[in-house]
Amino acid sequence: MTRASANILLLMAGFIWGMAFVTQSTAMESLGPLQFTGLRFLLAAIVVFPFALRERRIHSTKKIQKAHWPMILIVCVCFTIGTVLQQLGILITSVTNAGFLTAVYVILTPMLVRVFFKGQPHFLVWPASLLTLAGIYMLGGGLTALNMGDALMLICAVFWSFQVIYMGKAAISSGRPITIAAMQFTFIGVTTVIISFFYETYTLQAIQDAWFEIFFAGALSGGVAFTIQAFAQQWTAPSDAAIMLSSEALFAALAAAFFLGERLSGTGLLGCMLIFASILLVEVGPHFINAWRKKVPQ
Repeated sequence: MTRASANILLLMAGFIWGMAFVTQSTAMESLGPLQFTGLRFLLAAIVVFPFALRERRIHSTKKIQKAHWPMILIVCVCFTIGTVLQQLGILITSVTNAGFLTAVYVILTPMLVRVFFKGQPHFLVWPASLLTLAGIYMLGGGLTALNMGDALMLICAVFWSFQVIYMGKAAISSGRPITIAAMQFTFIGVTTVIISFFYETYTLQAIQDAWFEIFFAGALSGGVAFTIQAFAQQWTAPSDAAIMLSSEALFAALAAAFFLGERLSGTGLLGCMLIFASILLVEVGPHFINAWRKKVPQ
């Protein structure tokens, strides 16, 4: 596969993830947030399972050991809490806000690595953090205009940052990323379905009314897009992958405008641009700086 083809696939994954924000919103017309989360990720687990079996055959010498299970458990719990908070937040805030505020995890991840794991984030993280704060302020129309849904999105971004950190550790040490993804999908699916029985009422009609949302967010966003990402990133540069995948927030805003009629003020649009710029600064900036340093004589 060529680099261009891989980048197109990654852009497709970003498109699917962005569109999924709309389905997460419209599904709430028929299902409760726990019901929808549970059903979509049980479907995602079913879709990913064959790929996990294939991974097991190809990498038969790489196995999940006892030492991996604590990390996998953290991945599953953080993914579950982050996703549920996001689904609850979408009930209150707009799809556009949800897409951009969730993407803040890109900025938070290197900062949390620095605080909890004594890592050394690139110096670009700090100006990017200021851009993000300014973007959040403008996106919400000021601190007083930010609602509880926006707050839930920011909290969910923290949990997804930890999920990304521990997923990376578990995937690298075990060599089984797709298997771990299938585990986290199964964990969140079973957990939220069980909890939903205590707080939400299931009806066959409600599930039928939301079948497309369940299919898109589960099979396509959860199953297909993740597999596309795992496959395509083998054939392209990390900087390219970062740009393509971060398009998720932009596609969420475009889909919300087209399907839901959401419109941003000029200030809100500027806030989106600042958040997106901060994401690109963190993900792509270090690669350009390193390339420049190699060209400049020492």
